[in-house]
Amino acid sequence: MSAIHSSIAVVIPCYNEGDTIAQVVRDFATALPGATILVGDNNCTDNTAQAAREAGATVIAEPRQGKGNMLRTLLASVDADCYLMVDGDATYPANAARQMCDLVLEQHADMVIGDRLSSTYFTVNQRPFHNTGNRLMRGLVNWMCGSQVRDILTGYRALSRRFVRNFPIMSQGFEIETEMTVHALEHNFQLATVTVDYQDRPSGSVSKLNTFSDGFKAIRTALSLFCEHRPLRFFSIIAAVLLVLALLLVMPVFIEYFHTGLVPRFPTLITCCIIALLAIMLWVAGLILEVIARNNRKRYEVSLMHYDDIQKQ
Repeated sequence: MSAIHSSIAVVIPCYNEGDTIAQVVRDFATALPGATILVGDNNCTDNTAQAAREAGATVIAEPRQGKGNMLRTLLASVDADCYLMVDGDATYPANAARQMCDLVLEQHADMVIGDRLSSTYFTVNQRPFHNTGNRLMRGLVNWMCGSQVRDILTGYRALSRRFVRNFPIMSQGFEIETEMTVHALEHNFQLATVTVDYQDRPSGSVSKLNTFSDGFKAIRTALSLFCEHRPLRFFSIIAAVLLVLALLLVMPVFIEYFHTGLVPRFPTLITCCIIALLAIMLWVAGLILEVIARNNRKRYEVSLMHYDDIQKQ
């Protein structure tokens, strides 16, 4: 299928959002007149696709399950100057769409984050574990990247063509937001934030997000990206923990040696040496991987410059 051309494209990945998708499509069509609205049908078993078409959206099917897979297909299906990514559950307000898109089109932001956590999310959301998970992910990613992003997991974002065409989507599911945020921070894309009101799902609409399994996947993705992008810090933390463990285990052996001149617990001493050696090896591995990661960032920057040069021609 050839790509659709549009100045603004609203992409809405969906899985069984038949109760809300028509309202979402109409709201964003009103907020962004002339925008192309694409709804992703990710093996929906309800009337999502039919309701979206009747509301005026173009429906794109994706048989591979998962939000990351659906977004990959949607973003590849349209060529736009600005991509507005939003969920189909009617939890994000369309009245912020124009401001978010203008920051991309006029202020040249690469990613505009619709920040729920600074407004109504913690008071409206009825799932306390989600509140904890959002705080945990925000703290983890900001500590990892040295940033101050206020909402890591929001599904409401405006993206530039430059970001979309240079972002390799690797995640298959709900980890996509974490991956997208870390990629933008790691490669110094221009970020902006718009505070948006969050409203809980309407009565009868059911979340497809599993608090524990999807939360674990998001944390696992963040740690994997931490290892990939900050390997020296990642392996240095593990090495430091192992060295402390080795010191704690070897202290009684040294104390006994100073008192008696004997080392009766050789297995403990050997274990401590092995742990300390492992710590040193991990630190060296982190050092080597850090050099590789820096070279990869340099190559990415060069490829980004080439992309910018091509766009100017």
